[in-house]
Amino acid sequence: MHRTVHAVNRLTARWGRTAPDDGRSTAFSAPAAWAPLALLTAGATGPAARELADALGVPTAGAAAAGRELLAALDRTPGVTAALGLWTRDRLPLEPAWTADLPPGSHRRLTGAPATDRAALDGWAAERTAGAIPRMPVTVTPDSELLLAAALTVRTDWIRRFHSHPYVPGTGPWQDRPVAGLHRRTGLLDRVGVADDTEAGPLTVLKVLGLRGVDVHLCLGPEDAAPGAVLAAAVRTAERPRLLRPGTELPDGAPGPGLTAGWARSHSREPALLVGTVEFDLTDDHDLLERPDLFGLRTATDAARGHFPGISAEPLAVDSARQTTTAVFGPRGFRAASVTAFGAVGAGIPARPPYLARRLTAEFDRPFAFLAVHRTSRLVLAAGWVADPKPPAPEPFGPEPDDPEAEW
Repeated sequence: MHRTVHAVNRLTARWGRTAPDDGRSTAFSAPAAWAPLALLTAGATGPAARELADALGVPTAGAAAAGRELLAALDRTPGVTAALGLWTRDRLPLEPAWTADLPPGSHRRLTGAPATDRAALDGWAAERTAGAIPRMPVTVTPDSELLLAAALTVRTDWIRRFHSHPYVPGTGPWQDRPVAGLHRRTGLLDRVGVADDTEAGPLTVLKVLGLRGVDVHLCLGPEDAAPGAVLAAAVRTAERPRLLRPGTELPDGAPGPGLTAGWARSHSREPALLVGTVEFDLTDDHDLLERPDLFGLRTATDAARGHFPGISAEPLAVDSARQTTTAVFGPRGFRAASVTAFGAVGAGIPARPPYLARRLTAEFDRPFAFLAVHRTSRLVLAAGWVADPKPPAPEPFGPEPDDPEAEW
């Protein structure tokens, strides 16, 4: 499984490098694309098979087993659900060896009636994502012979929740813009770390731990760093946490982007990490065929001949490949959902505090990257770039009078 995790994370990093640098947010899930691509690879031959295998980072002979292993591992992970669906026309013969690698009960039939098929496909997407994605990303046409789709959901609740507050950043792209701010305080300084030498420059990484073994990493690079470079660097730190200097080892001053370290008067001797960030609620759609080389699909889309004899004796070519992903980050937890589908056609001023305590402050008050990471395997389940945070609630509330974090 370690090789599969590394291969999927490599796809996440390469996909992340293509993130738009035009002020838009993005969200995507490489595992939700990798698993069905692996099954397509297992049924492919010739140049299409080589391109798919190269893009996935696995040999053709082991692709089906790797895809099946990934889906099973995801579905066993607390807080994560994964599902695969296959729809084919009755007239399309399928190779038994290929269908044997599919999860039980995943094969269904296309009726050829657009309204009926659309309702069934949308119902599957909505059911497998708890309503987060109500429509299958691709459209079935009268020429559609086969549709292969994967759904992935991620849900984690914070071990320690954030407090909400309306916030107006004073600098950066969000300057003078009211946003839904979040803050919290912890005595664990090593929840934040800095990678000094990445392709994006220095990178500040905050790990927000979840109850189900799925954490979210918030990653802030230099102000002039491209989103793609920050995302790719973030994936590397997720796989290799030793690249990060932990908070307890950071020097005074500004040791990383958005991060300050020093000493402050306090009513306690305990160190403190103060975190400020924003809520976000993202939905993004991706046409994978706009980047066919990234996913190994260039030759596979050539309808002049078939490329998947391991799937069917009838010639097949990929004619559509899309993904829809949602990601929500709030005071209590994180939720993400993704559906990837591949279609184939024929062819106050208090008294002076008595103690001097260590204090780190991490502020994510400008665009940043996020990763949802399985803590044990370090598999990146979902990733994205936050350029457009949520606005404050219509009736925001402040901290309770006795809130110990009210000093924020």
